[in-house]
Amino acid sequence: MFDFLRAKKNTAETAKNRLQIIIAQERTSRGAPDYLPLLRRELLEVIRKYVNVDVDAVKVDVIKDGDHDVLDISVALPEGQG
Repeated sequence: MFDFLRAKKNTAETAKNRLQIIIAQERTSRGAPDYLPLLRRELLEVIRKYVNVDVDAVKVDVIKDGDHDVLDISVALPEGQG
């Protein structure tokens, strides 16, 4: 019976952790510059001229590095395309 009660606590803890992650992601995206979605789309269009990539293959983020904002661009290439 105690194992049953512990399972609920673990489930609640897991749900709490997931919610914290979602909230952190929302806060991050709210602080992001407005041009990032457009930049991501345009980069995807250019990359697709040369390589067939998924829509989710291009990630664009702004990262704080001391006093500077750094544009972090990541492109996941399909196997054999690197």
